Amino acid sequence: MRVIAGKYRHRRFDVPKTFKARPTTDFAKENLFNVLSNFIDFEDVHTALDLFAGTGSISLELLSRGCARVVSVEKDYAHYIYINKVKRELGDEAWQPVKADVFTFLGRTNERYDLIFADPPYALERLAELPDLILGSTLLTPGGIFILEHGADHDFSAHPRFLQMRTYGSVHFSLFSENP
Repeated sequence: MRVIAGKYRHRRFDVPKTFKARPTTDFAKENLFNVLSNFIDFEDVHTALDLFAGTGSISLELLSRGCARVVSVEKDYAHYIYINKVKRELGDEAWQPVKADVFTFLGRTNERYDLIFADPPYALERLAELPDLILGSTLLTPGGIFILEHGADHDFSAHPRFLQMRTYGSVHFSLFSENP
């Protein structure tokens, strides 16, 4: 796993081969962050939320690009331990890993986020619920952005807060906005 841009640019971290996570490819990640830079200035993001954090690749990219605080929610214990290991290597106190089920976390948090990224397993039964769950709550700040990574079998273009979808190979990103 490598960081594309920012203060940790070109840093590489070896992900254990035993991990089940499907990290976002460098190609897809780089293109997504290029698109996002048209919507937000990462240095103005006070708090970002990375759901289904996996290896922490997206969290790392957000931190590297200047987000003031990043919360990474991961249920798998080995992945959570790995994220903490990388955090210790960097010494970045702006990164807050949380070991929790995403749906339980979302039901309990009262924090608001400027940017929320979710990369659930593509076969997750509740994947289609995520836009309404997040956008139907007070999780996003006014003007905040929600990005959902998913496979080709989902189309969220009819959602009232849908902005656009970007496709990079088999990776699809649907972007939504919390209107001010």
